Amino acid sequence: MAENMVTSTSTTRDNLISGAFPLVTKKVTIASGENVVRGTLMGKITASGKYVKSLAASADGSQNPNAILVRSVDATAEDKKGEIYLTGQINKEKVIFGTGHTAASTEEALRDLGIFLEEVEKE
Repeated sequence: MAENMVTSTSTTRDNLISGAFPLVTKKVTIASGENVVRGTLMGKITASGKYVKSLAASADGSQNPNAILVRSVDATAEDKKGEIYLTGQINKEKVIFGTGHTAASTEEALRDLGIFLEEVEKE
């Protein structure tokens, strides 16, 4: 496994993680101008390899969501390191979708990447 990837099966109290499917994370660069919170659906800018909140109308590669942000990152003033989930079972009600994206519009593409958006039953 690449040295900048981590595998974990832990869950969090905010219910973003919805199951025991292995969580694989990776440290990446969040592009300057972004202030994103845990659970944001992220896309990668093709030219720079940096990550931003995925917006359906973007035309730089980031319109294709491919990860979920692990922890909030304030990169408003400059690029910052952040961590993304590359795989896992994710509570779709806790995902922060960019303009033009919904659980329904991204679910199939994310499933192909090993990110499973799920509806969590309320107790």
